[in-house]
Amino acid sequence: MARPTRWSVVALSALLTACSAASGDGSGSAALQAPSGYYRAAPPAEGKPRECEAPPPAYTGELDFPSKYEGSDKARDKLNPDAEKRYLKLTGDMRKLEMGVNRMVGRYFKYGRPQEVDCTMIWLSSWASAGALLSDQHNHTGMSVRKWTLGSLAGAYLKLKLSSSRPLAAHQEQSRQVEQWFGQLADKVVADWNAYPKERSNNHNYWAAWSVMATAVVLDRRDLFDWSVAQYRQGVDQVTAEGYLPRELVRQTRALSYHNYSIGPLLMVSAFAKANGLDLRGENDDAMLRLARKLEAGLHNPKIFQEKTGYEQAQVDLQQSSRFAWLEPYCALYSCSESTDAWRRSIEPLSTYRLGGDLTQLFSGPLP
Repeated sequence: MARPTRWSVVALSALLTACSAASGDGSGSAALQAPSGYYRAAPPAEGKPRECEAPPPAYTGELDFPSKYEGSDKARDKLNPDAEKRYLKLTGDMRKLEMGVNRMVGRYFKYGRPQEVDCTMIWLSSWASAGALLSDQHNHTGMSVRKWTLGSLAGAYLKLKLSSSRPLAAHQEQSRQVEQWFGQLADKVVADWNAYPKERSNNHNYWAAWSVMATAVVLDRRDLFDWSVAQYRQGVDQVTAEGYLPRELVRQTRALSYHNYSIGPLLMVSAFAKANGLDLRGENDDAMLRLARKLEAGLHNPKIFQEKTGYEQAQVDLQQSSRFAWLEPYCALYSCSESTDAWRRSIEPLSTYRLGGDLTQLFSGPLP
């Protein structure tokens, strides 16, 4: 369960103020909301401002990148070192942007320095003004990079957008430009993954759903919210009675890793839906709970997944605590066992730039 003792009166007051100020989308419905932690205020400014580094150059070329599994069979579980090196080189500026924006937003909420917001908006607006990542020429890896980048950036930006400190008040023109770009990216992501065969739906669709959900709340767009929820439902409908995702079991040696990779965006979509009065926890007979419990059992005993797939499970992608940031929305949505809660506490704070930063901070308060 969420820990109400860690919820500050200041943050709760900020949330209530933000909710009461919601003016709706023009159709009589309330404005889209985020989980309560997104409304927190920044602390008073302290420390020496950092110099703003130049942003990475905006990527405006074709989204045609090699897969790190290039040459692998249909299991897609064998890394190709040369292809991975090319991928990392070609997409390096995107990751630099994602991680840089998340670091600056994180420092703003830690130290309260407005210069962090100033620099964040310089970085984001430089890519927005260039129309980055909007190419219609792409392969599967390219459209994956587009939705990963959008999810990272929109998730971090949303904290600035909703904070009761109103850090974007001094950046209205840049905000308009950035939000317009996010909308264009989200529309591309929707088109990309609508064209993807439904029978091949897997973790990529869940990450697309998260990127579109974060953007939906930034822009207060119900069409994007509804699309994200539909992708979520498509995902949880695949969860078996045992708690497995069939499209991730085919990854053979990486089945456990990809179950772990899949659950984070699904839980974030569920948490955002609940913040808007839509409780998705019961979908497909509590499928998400089955998935989480099976995953946790597998993480503590990988032989469960080895016996299911017939392959020993690779552990290389499960070495960092950031891989388990999903525990924060999970324990806010469900009643965690004592052992799960103890595990979560032992590795906090849990942060991942792909989901917008420090999830421990974001989910330290109660969900509506």
